[in-house]
Amino acid sequence: MKYFDRKIILEDGTEYSGYGFGSFSDKVCEIVFNTSMVGYQEIVSDPSYTYQAVVMTYPLIGNYGITDDDFECKNPSIGALVVHDYNDMPSNFRYTKTLSELLEENDIPGIFGVDTRKLTRSIRDKGSRRALITDISTTIEDGLEIIKRTPIPHDAVEKVSCKKRWYSRTPNPRFNVVAIDCGIKLNIIRSLNRFGCNVTIVPYDASAEEVEFMRPDGIFISNGPGDPEDAVPVIELVKKLHGKYPIFGICLGHQIISLAYGAKTYKLKFGHRGGNHPVKNMTTGKIEITSQNHSYAVDPDSMKNTPLDITHMNLLDNTVEGLECADDRIFSVQYHPESAPGPQDSSYLFENFIRMMKEDGNNA
Repeated sequence: MKYFDRKIILEDGTEYSGYGFGSFSDKVCEIVFNTSMVGYQEIVSDPSYTYQAVVMTYPLIGNYGITDDDFECKNPSIGALVVHDYNDMPSNFRYTKTLSELLEENDIPGIFGVDTRKLTRSIRDKGSRRALITDISTTIEDGLEIIKRTPIPHDAVEKVSCKKRWYSRTPNPRFNVVAIDCGIKLNIIRSLNRFGCNVTIVPYDASAEEVEFMRPDGIFISNGPGDPEDAVPVIELVKKLHGKYPIFGICLGHQIISLAYGAKTYKLKFGHRGGNHPVKNMTTGKIEITSQNHSYAVDPDSMKNTPLDITHMNLLDNTVEGLECADDRIFSVQYHPESAPGPQDSSYLFENFIRMMKEDGNNA
């Protein structure tokens, strides 16, 4: 009989025992859950999960390994991974390493054998909380003291943003887009390339003057981790540049745009994470199935004194999923139209961005 060697201690004093894989380091994280049935590699490598321990509700994880072509960032920064059944013998002709090897290389603790259904219900009912992933010998008292002593980080965007600008070019480009990297997913860049855009990716603290010097046809504000109010440099950049260029934001970029216009954001009880959220397009009336990953949402009441209009709504909890200011040629969505793997219902948003840049007159 194999004995439990790792545990999760939540800040409310509850604990869940299991077996370790990946790194065996101790980590204090915010614990959240994801309802996706596939795509654990994309989840592990999504910068938006920085400082978060992700509980996978789908039970079998690791069975197709890790492939070189499917990463969403080069250096995964997820806090920890919690699964029910971990498979360390992948069956996939494309795989190059196991999930455990990837986690170990990046100092990310994993734990399996946990009752993930019970843990997910706890997060759903009581909300996201801080948790310690640690050795089985750690007492609840010691674990709670470690959680209490560990400060809540506010540098998540700074941690994952690129340190200098870089480029992603495409054959026969039609447009030049500057992407503000708050933790950008690589498939967003691939999507912009597929639509004929050369993309210059710049750090989150790039100045408005630097961006204007590049003479972009449009500006993209990326997804990313943490509280949107912590991304002060990006909020200030949007304040200075909105109305001058077409601007498109996704996820954290959506929240940053709302803050730049004077709206407010708030933290959700347990966030939206997974590939099955129904969203209504308020313009067309169509329902889109979307992939999501965020802890914060835009307060619709705070938008009343702004020029922003709501374009999309979440049908599960009526949260704001999209907004625009048509006069300023700016729009954003809370969900991920580039999701891979995931629903493809919302790829038209990239077409809207392309049309907006074309109509702007620079590339008629």
